[in-house]
Amino acid sequence: MELGNVTTVPTFVLQGLSDNPQVQAGLSMLFLAVYLLTLTGNLTMLLVIKADSHLHTPMYFFLSHLSFLDAFYSSVIVPKLLQNLLFKWKTISLIECFMQISLVLFSGATEACLLSVMAYDRFQAVCHPLLYVVAMNRKVCTGLVGASWAIGMGTSLVNTILLAQQHFCGPNLIHSFACELPPVLVLACSDTSISVASILTTMVVLGLGTLVLLLGSYTRIIMTALGTNSAVGWSKIFSTCSSHFLVVAIFYGSGFFRYMTPASGSVLEQVLSVQYSVVTPLLNPLIYSLKNREVKAALRKMLARRPRLPF
Repeated sequence: MELGNVTTVPTFVLQGLSDNPQVQAGLSMLFLAVYLLTLTGNLTMLLVIKADSHLHTPMYFFLSHLSFLDAFYSSVIVPKLLQNLLFKWKTISLIECFMQISLVLFSGATEACLLSVMAYDRFQAVCHPLLYVVAMNRKVCTGLVGASWAIGMGTSLVNTILLAQQHFCGPNLIHSFACELPPVLVLACSDTSISVASILTTMVVLGLGTLVLLLGSYTRIIMTALGTNSAVGWSKIFSTCSSHFLVVAIFYGSGFFRYMTPASGSVLEQVLSVQYSVVTPLLNPLIYSLKNREVKAALRKMLARRPRLPF
């Protein structure tokens, strides 16, 4: 394919995780099981939150959006990963690759914003309980979620458009199992400084910005908890926020390392990519359900229901 005077490769080749057929077969079974569990866990969270009126609160409203986003994100990565493991044909077209990058950026940016919003919600609930209903009313919650999705779309659009301006004349081997921005930019034949500056700006402004909001919210929450003399009050604050803090640590720890370091195709990069794109969407519903009494009670209630036979 020729673009002006520059020959552009029509496809990329995904290196994948292994060339060993036996390892590929084992990994495909493992990732298929993880993917099915991810969809089941996140969709179950959505059903439980929708079915139980006790969970119609701001915290679970945000959690339902996070569950939907995790299921969506996993569906962007895992089906192509399974295809590459099961078949010898490991190519992906430029359009498909750019689309996958766009959706990955959208999911990551939106999730960062949602996690920050959820921390702000916990801050209002713990530090200003009497004003919580007013501060986190339906209009505010809808606006915060809408802003998160809009920021994710904008971030994805800007970085994908800049990526599409690059020329790829070979080589076309991506040292990863999915199309991600760092390993794809390495293959560009043109000047990538604008794209690199854009993704670094995104990570600094959006990534560090949301992280600062998260840390600020949790600092205030911890200070409020330390000022609580009641052991019951401290325990309630800890149980409410610990699951969210664990999700945040996993998400930011792997994401920052993956996108703030030069792409090298190392084993550690592959492990981190698998962790935040395959494992994290599975862990989120497990963390929130196993550490949350309200969710477990609502799930037991939903499972205890028996369909009534019509007469």
